[in-house]
Amino acid sequence: MELKNYNTLAVTEPSPAVFHVQLNRPDKLNAINDNMWKEIGQCFSELSDNSDCRVIVLSGAGKIFCAGIDLMDAMKLFQNFAELPDVARKCKALEKKIQEYQDSFTSIEKCSKPVIAAVHGACIGGGVDMICSADIRYCSADSWFQVKEVDLGMAADVGTLQRLPKIIGSQSLVRELAYTARKMHAPEALKIGFVSEVFDDQKSLLEKSLDIAKQIASKSPVAVQGTKLSLNYSRDHTVEEGLNHINMRNQVMLQSEDFVNAASALAMKGEPPVFSKL
Repeated sequence: MELKNYNTLAVTEPSPAVFHVQLNRPDKLNAINDNMWKEIGQCFSELSDNSDCRVIVLSGAGKIFCAGIDLMDAMKLFQNFAELPDVARKCKALEKKIQEYQDSFTSIEKCSKPVIAAVHGACIGGGVDMICSADIRYCSADSWFQVKEVDLGMAADVGTLQRLPKIIGSQSLVRELAYTARKMHAPEALKIGFVSEVFDDQKSLLEKSLDIAKQIASKSPVAVQGTKLSLNYSRDHTVEEGLNHINMRNQVMLQSEDFVNAASALAMKGEPPVFSKL
């Protein structure tokens, strides 16, 4: 499957089955404009269906990971909404746009392939929403995070308020960050479990992220994709519902060649098998 060319993203395949998606507006500090919102949704939906892809690393080009929403672009959109005749029409248009932006980041979460977010420098507003949808978050020592929306006179509406409490498990801290818009630096992000590791600089951050991605890509895609599906489902359901869900899935997936080949290799203490595409 050929990947399309994007205007705001750079997509490469640094090693077999590992795809690297970079936010690619470095001159704008990777601020998210309307085109980037659309392209993120398109890109991760495409990679989800791409059998050549088994894992994705998400990073930002240039000085920082992401400066959040592109305010100049947003102002142009709101000027268009302001020209609509009454409140009902304005609300209908805003509802559609907010849903489009929510779906953009949800495509990262729903992507069947694990997504590793590699953050360097600032990660502000929409950038936080974005990486809350990722499976694994790493950052460099110079990183900081900011739930910025209250400073813009709005409540965050594309994922942070829904996902961050489930990531760090502290309603108190989530509310402090969301109400104050204060910066959270890398050591605190590591301490609370928002990121799982901090690296000295951007170079070592990307090297480690790509190395972990290669390890994941070497595993059975049946197993990895099934694991992500079950983890996402179980996060939002009871334990019993999660168990029933994986029971139903594994009735089928345990009959795959991946399980037979992997189990045989372990039993015989042989080399790990090479798994076919899924």
